[in-house]
Amino acid sequence: MARKINFFAGPSVIPMEVLQTLSEDMIDYKGSGLSLIETSHRSGTYDEVHQSAMKLLKELLQIPDNYKILFLGGGATLQFSMIPLNFLQDNSPCDFTLTGAWAKKAMADAKKMGKVNVIFDGSDDGFMSLPDPNTLEINKDASYVHMTSNETIGGIQWKDFPNTGDVPLICDMSSDILSRPLDIKKFAMIYGGAQKNLAPSGLAMVIIREDLLDRCNENLPAYLDYRTHAKADSLYNTPPVFPIWAMNEVLKRVVSLGGMDYVVEHNRKKADLLYNAIDNMGTFYKSPVAKDVRSDMNVVFNLPTEELEKEFLTGALAKGMLGLKGHRSVGGCRASIYNGMTVEGVEILTQYMTAFFKNHK
Repeated sequence: MARKINFFAGPSVIPMEVLQTLSEDMIDYKGSGLSLIETSHRSGTYDEVHQSAMKLLKELLQIPDNYKILFLGGGATLQFSMIPLNFLQDNSPCDFTLTGAWAKKAMADAKKMGKVNVIFDGSDDGFMSLPDPNTLEINKDASYVHMTSNETIGGIQWKDFPNTGDVPLICDMSSDILSRPLDIKKFAMIYGGAQKNLAPSGLAMVIIREDLLDRCNENLPAYLDYRTHAKADSLYNTPPVFPIWAMNEVLKRVVSLGGMDYVVEHNRKKADLLYNAIDNMGTFYKSPVAKDVRSDMNVVFNLPTEELEKEFLTGALAKGMLGLKGHRSVGGCRASIYNGMTVEGVEILTQYMTAFFKNHK
């Protein structure tokens, strides 16, 4: 099979080595006589995978002992409602940074539960820039502050995060989790869908500080209460077994390659390659995002005309490059270069970009 080069924003690239391991063990997992996806989630066979994935995440992200790691269904989108259900207090608004499409969706759900105070609104310039996080004016009585670390559609990324003091900082890191080191202690909660850097879709990963669990609403159905999952070690009900298994294999591979040092170098190479290609061909390719907050995961760019963009995308498709069309809400082009994307894949794209420029300048 001729493998295509996957620049889709998600589901995204799963490293070939991981796909091969999953394929080899799919029918008979480690000689157990069953596939892992049909093995009881209460069995020792599955529990070894479950605990290993938690252990590796903790080690790679240097998660302190006073945080719980949760594996939940429903993706990040379910978290948009679970967070305000659990933590938005009646007489205390939550603070939001409105940085793009996904922040807007999370905010829309929060508004259905209570009052939202927007402490940054990037809509005036089309969500193409971000402020210094230390200039954000946090409401000291806020239930929590919500941020979206990386906007997949707009290609914009917070490079640092504010110190919010006693106000819990909650961050959606769906599209850049495990792409760079983090000071976990700045956050009361980090969450994200797994289908960018961690695993196939169907899994939400939550890192939550234990004291935040004490603030959960007392009148929630069991599944929507974070305490339920924390107490049961994410085994209250059958977890998303296949994505967790795949994530464990992804994390083992990251460790084998050098851990977060490898991840940082790998992602820096790819982002530099692509942004240099955009910047070094005059105005033929143009990134609309302010340079200091360009995403290392989702690189958005435009060509001089829509006609040229269509031709560019058609040519890329013919060369086996998929997913380069920008989101329908903004148009243009977008290359998603998550952890699983190879440097060679980005090199093929930049070589094509150069050839296309020379033929059309």
